[in-house]
Amino acid sequence: MAISALSCVDEIQAIGAVPKILETVAAMTGLRFVCIAHVTQDSWTACAVLDKLEFGLKPGDPLDITTTLCEEVRDTGAAVIIDHVRESACYHDHHTPRIYGFQSYFSIPVFRPDGRYFGTLCGLDPEPKRLSDTVTVSTLQLFTELIAKQLESEHSLGEARAALLDERETAELREQFIAVLGHDLRTPLGSVVSGAELLLLKHQDPSTRQVAERIRRSARRMSALVEDVVDFTRGRMGGGLALDLETLHGADLRLYEVVDELSSLYPGRVIDTSIQPGLTLHCDPERLSQLLSNLLKNALVHGSDQHPISVSAKVHDGLFTLRVTNGGHDLAPGVIDQLLKPYWRAASRAGSEGLGLGLYIVDQIARGHGGAIDIDSRDGSTSFTFTMPAAA
Repeated sequence: MAISALSCVDEIQAIGAVPKILETVAAMTGLRFVCIAHVTQDSWTACAVLDKLEFGLKPGDPLDITTTLCEEVRDTGAAVIIDHVRESACYHDHHTPRIYGFQSYFSIPVFRPDGRYFGTLCGLDPEPKRLSDTVTVSTLQLFTELIAKQLESEHSLGEARAALLDERETAELREQFIAVLGHDLRTPLGSVVSGAELLLLKHQDPSTRQVAERIRRSARRMSALVEDVVDFTRGRMGGGLALDLETLHGADLRLYEVVDELSSLYPGRVIDTSIQPGLTLHCDPERLSQLLSNLLKNALVHGSDQHPISVSAKVHDGLFTLRVTNGGHDLAPGVIDQLLKPYWRAASRAGSEGLGLGLYIVDQIARGHGGAIDIDSRDGSTSFTFTMPAAA
């Protein structure tokens, strides 16, 4: 299916890491013009541009494809890299350097994960630059792979959200679609994380490390969303979440680990804990940690910044109780009734991340342990209380 140039521009613009990628490429190579272009059989369109040469080229602007070397990259599927046009046997008399006045140039093909050709990551400068060394070439190729993975992930997630809106009344089809999408996204997301970690290992340049760290964090957030989706489909289509129950000694230490992890992610928030020492529970340790993590994240995102969050856990009369409480406006009964349903998010905090599956998964974990979740909101505080039998 043909994709319009404007749509491709929007796809690239939707990738938050692209500006940093262009800045890092420019800093690494010394080139003052770097861009990502969508290239077809008869068109060349700028999708993202870093222009310190004042060419005046902006995202969405076209060039005559016959005047570019990207036409050659499209036809051969191979990169074109020129350190110095005047010293190049192939390009010293070529019309493209004369038209655009450059001496150094590179154009690396960008392919979608399914093999379709998208365009190029390219750059140029009027001065000669050393571009053809192995490290520079491999790094530029890695950047094109990261762009391709991010491009496909953004496209897939966009399609997922559109499908959820369109298919709200056909729940079975929707859930099958999400299941396939969740599994298929794992591989490209893993590639993005691996690529970012490779950059962090191989490069000490601050600008390179900054963009690599941002890509890694974004991919990990996306991976968390995918895991929520997979858990959702297991719960809806497989008769409930799979649990691996065992007798867990030192369950209090597990709970403290979750609190410590989220405290480090939200250093400005106060989390008061009252967890009974020496807890022994019959539970799935990983799912118990996930349950507390989801409840605590919910409190951090939707609770008032002005009030501490409290986490308490204890066993009394054979019943384990875990409670997370945050301050804020009281929730209406109609809102409370919706909180444990999938794809439902409160509007208490603008820009909240996630698909609205966290509390649904909490409820499924509670049910799998033979327990329940109770929600109470009054007098300026909201509590989520999980109860279950402590022993088998």
